[in-house]
Amino acid sequence: MDSQLSNGEDYKYIMATSIGSGKGIEVLPDLYCHTIQIVNIVLVGHPNSKDFVLIDTGMPYSAEKILAVVEERFGVDSRPKAIILTHGHFDHVGAVIELVKHWDVPVYAHELELPFLTGVSSYPDPDTSVEGGMIAKMSSIFPTDPVQLGSHIKSLPSDGSVPFLPEFKWIHTPGHSPGHVSFFREKDGALIAGDAFVTVKQEYLYKVFTQEQEISGPPRYLTTDWDAALESVIKLEALQPTVAITGHGLPMERELLANSLKKLVNEFEHIAIPDYGKFVDKDTD
Repeated sequence: MDSQLSNGEDYKYIMATSIGSGKGIEVLPDLYCHTIQIVNIVLVGHPNSKDFVLIDTGMPYSAEKILAVVEERFGVDSRPKAIILTHGHFDHVGAVIELVKHWDVPVYAHELELPFLTGVSSYPDPDTSVEGGMIAKMSSIFPTDPVQLGSHIKSLPSDGSVPFLPEFKWIHTPGHSPGHVSFFREKDGALIAGDAFVTVKQEYLYKVFTQEQEISGPPRYLTTDWDAALESVIKLEALQPTVAITGHGLPMERELLANSLKKLVNEFEHIAIPDYGKFVDKDTD
């Protein structure tokens, strides 16, 4: 086990939750979405199989909850073949250090996310000034320091393949973070979108708590490149997914998903891009 494994110095429990916390949805027989406070993890693999992976690792201090979910779905003493990250923001790597210590499995992410996963670089501070509600205003408390995964972190293969998931391809979908990726399975149109787009207005406390479903762009307070974010949504909409699991909010499928994604692409400036905020205004400063 790598002795350098560590969380960032600002690692802490975040007091945020939703009515979906602790609940899981079997979206497809081998795709299971579970909500940890305000963010989703995804288990890919058939129940009771030993051949599965975990995508993203939830909020800080959620390792015990995730271990319980994995045990319930895959059996006692089960462990994934790997952990695969859509990106390295605190709510997607919250339990990664504890889980790696427990399971001793590799972690994969896009090469542009590696500085945030090897203790090299911190993410920019969240934008508390951005247009939005209480979650945006309280985002200054969110951890931004990098985790240190040492030798456990590996780059996703350059050919677009996903380790241990031969039917999936990874797609670079930057904007929310430089190395953000999504995962797509062509045979059934299954999309794991991370935060490239979400199905809840993540900036608003009431909507996060109630999980009111509506298409939205990536969470505004941590999205640093809106031009790239739009290109990523265009790329995902062109795939014509039939079902999507996003990092925040309920899964969306079929006609609702198709219509919502098309609307997001056509009205991205109105729906997703905030009217003001430091990452919106940076080019005009």
